[in-house]
Formats: sequence, structure tokens, C-alpha cells
Amino acid sequence: MNGIALLIGLGPLLGWGLFPTIASKIGGKPVNQIIGTTFGTFIFALVYNLAQGIALPSGAALIWSIISGIGWASAQILTFHSFTLVGSSRAMPITTAFQLLGTSLWGVFALGDWPSTSDKLVGFLALALIILGAWMTTWSEHKTDENSVKLRKAVIILLVGEIGYWAYSAAPQAAKIDGSKAFLPQAIGMCLVAICYAVYLKVKEPSQRSALAQGVSYKQIISGFFFAFAALTYLISAQPNMNGLATGFILSQTSVVLATLTGIWFLHEKKTKKEMVVTLIGLAIIIGAATMTVIV
Repeated sequence: MNGIALLIGLGPLLGWGLFPTIASKIGGKPVNQIIGTTFGTFIFALVYNLAQGIALPSGAALIWSIISGIGWASAQILTFHSFTLVGSSRAMPITTAFQLLGTSLWGVFALGDWPSTSDKLVGFLALALIILGAWMTTWSEHKTDENSVKLRKAVIILLVGEIGYWAYSAAPQAAKIDGSKAFLPQAIGMCLVAICYAVYLKVKEPSQRSALAQGVSYKQIISGFFFAFAALTYLISAQPNMNGLATGFILSQTSVVLATLTGIWFLHEKKTKKEMVVTLIGLAIIIGAATMTVIV
């Protein structure tokens, strides 16, 4: 692996690792966060397409790519809601684990990954370790009924959100479209969800100011740039002439470590010394297990 490929491969570490912390730090409600994130992603993708001279796809490829973006934005709204319950430092390992599980199981049952019995044994062991690692990051030394209820709600919300994240990954595969060409249509789908969500909330509560007219929504465009940077560098990293899909995927999963730790440090999501040790071990298990799922 050359130095340039490694630097590009670590793009998601910075982008996806800082994205949830920056979004939480800027503040606002989930609707503000999804508007800024999707608008920022659209701006980033539009500039990239114009700079590279990439035209919008047509037909089924365009539709599936937009559906992909709709899936991501729908899931991300739920993820933002989970942040309000347990904080990003606890929510991110859980959603990462669910995404790893969803991606792996989709690969096994739909794409024929892990064809041999030994592959399946190693693969399913890795999935079990991912679940263990995610549970360890949520462990609390001093449990309360209120915190337990919030955690259960967050897990359910993130589990439902996995459907959207799965669509984000699977829809472009259905159209067999190159990731860089799907980037802008995905951003269009994301923006559609954000706008519809804001309009829905305004209709539901007419007395409330529309999120589309709130300044914090547009401050969140900054977080959208971080997400878009991560998504684009992952697409480039996964190309055969760079790091390849397997190595690129492993490198991208390191983002959960930065997302969790920055949530603790910068958002003051406090943990005791024992909780911190268990969280670090859990993160290490998730990264190690993610590696196992792509080398089998």
C-alpha cells in the first residue's frame, strides 16, 4: 500500500469520525441536522461532479441512486434522534455494529459471500464479536432505570434505521452503477428526505418556525462537508487501483473509534474509568471483527 492510497483510505476516519461530533456540537434538532448534512453533501457532490465532468446517470441507475440517498437520510434522522437519548459516543458504536451486521449478512445471503463452511464459521464468529463489542461500549457502571430505558429506545431506533443504511449500500448495487457516478444522485435523494421532513414537521406544528428558515440548519452544512468528504474518499479508496474494497472497508471502520472518543472528549459525554476501559476494549473488538468479516 503506497502512502497516497493510505492517506485517501483514512479519509473516512476523519470525515465519518468527526461528523457526528461536529453535528452534535453545532446543535439544533434532528431536522436541523439532517437539512444541513444533506445540503452540505449536495454542494460537495455537485462541485465534485462539475470538477470531474461527471454527468448524471439516467434511467434505472438514476432512480436507484436516489433511492439509496433516501435510505441514508431516513436512517440518519433516526440516528440523530438516538444522539438525543444516549449521546453520539454510545450511539455510534451501536449503529456501526448494525451496519457491519447488515452489510455482512447481505453479502452472505444475497451476494454469495463466505461460500465455504470455514468462511461462514469465521464470519459468524466475527458478527458475534461485533455484537459483543457494541454492547461493551454501552456498558454503564452505575445503571439507572431512566438510562436503561433510553438505551433500549436508542437501540430500537438504530435497528430500524439499519433498513435505510442497508438501502444506501444495496440500491447502487441493484443498478450496477459506479460509486462516484451515484454520489450526486444520492445527495439529491438525501435532500428530498430532509426537505420533506422539514415540511412535514411544519404542517404538524404550524406555530413552530420551519427548520428551513432556521440559521442552525445552514450551520450544519459544515457537518455535511465532513460526511461527503468521507463518502467520496471511501469510494476512491475502494477502487482496485487504490486500496481495494476489503482494505478500504477496514480503513473506513476506524471512524467509529474517533467518533466515540471525540463524543466523550468534546461533547463531555462522561464515562467512569471502568466504563472508558470497557469502551476502548469494545471498540478494539469491533475493529478486529470488522477485519475478520472482510478477509474470510
